[in-house]
Amino acid sequence: MHIGLIGLGKMGFNMRQRLRDAGLEVTGFDRNPELSAAASLDEPVAVLPVPRIVWVMVPAGSATDSVITELAGRLGAGDLVIDGGNSRYTEDQRHEALLAARGIGFIDVGVSGGVWGLANGYGLMAGGDPERVQAALPIFDALRPAGPREESFVHVGDVGAGHYAKMVHNGIEYGLMQAYAEGYELLEAKDIIKDVPGTFRAWQKGTVVRSWLLDLMVNALHDVPRLSQVAGYVEDSGEGRWTVEEAVASAVPAPAITAALFARFASRQEDSPAMKMVAALRNQFGGHAVRRPGGRPAR
Repeated sequence: MHIGLIGLGKMGFNMRQRLRDAGLEVTGFDRNPELSAAASLDEPVAVLPVPRIVWVMVPAGSATDSVITELAGRLGAGDLVIDGGNSRYTEDQRHEALLAARGIGFIDVGVSGGVWGLANGYGLMAGGDPERVQAALPIFDALRPAGPREESFVHVGDVGAGHYAKMVHNGIEYGLMQAYAEGYELLEAKDIIKDVPGTFRAWQKGTVVRSWLLDLMVNALHDVPRLSQVAGYVEDSGEGRWTVEEAVASAVPAPAITAALFARFASRQEDSPAMKMVAALRNQFGGHAVRRPGGRPAR
């Protein structure tokens, strides 16, 4: 099988290598000339056998819109586009309609595995027509870890379902990371705890909280003891927000995921206006002392 892969960033570059290691032929393209010899999408599209399969692995939003629009003008009836980025599921239906008008198929695939995917494989969640998903199975099998397919791949449902499943996956990830982080802070705050990294290491085998995220936490504490060179500022990719918005729209309570998202917002405030007001109100009604900027106690 010979496919095109558009986007050779952190994920796409490793995915191309994993596909090639599995025996698939991959023609890659990236707008960064340092990553791609091709000058435009015309070149990789021209060398692909018909029916062509093109995997898009670029950032969600305008970048994905642009690539899919370009592909709609270059591919033909019977070809297939796979969006493996983190697009919002509502965008998938729009992209499918654009391509379907030209007879081009579309599959959305949520991809999990990060920079470790090259060695470990990727978890994959696909949405789309069953026949098109079946046609792309050699690609999915090359990307996922060895072992039973159902442990690392799922055809979730119709177009949009793959990215919806990945969105919820990332929302859960927010909650898990926040729980580990709060546990870390509690351990660091207690004088009787003498070995915080060792505590997390001791949880890696046999405990109910063991996980790959815990393993990565142990790695982080080994690489940067006490996280001394890490700022407490956390971005969000958008999927956590979308998960909370979907929870509200579906009237599904999601307090852990919502709190984890809000904690990320709080991380970006050096001196939270809301918490300033809380301190001021405590002073007003209870006479509790407030601190001046810089941490100095008020007189």
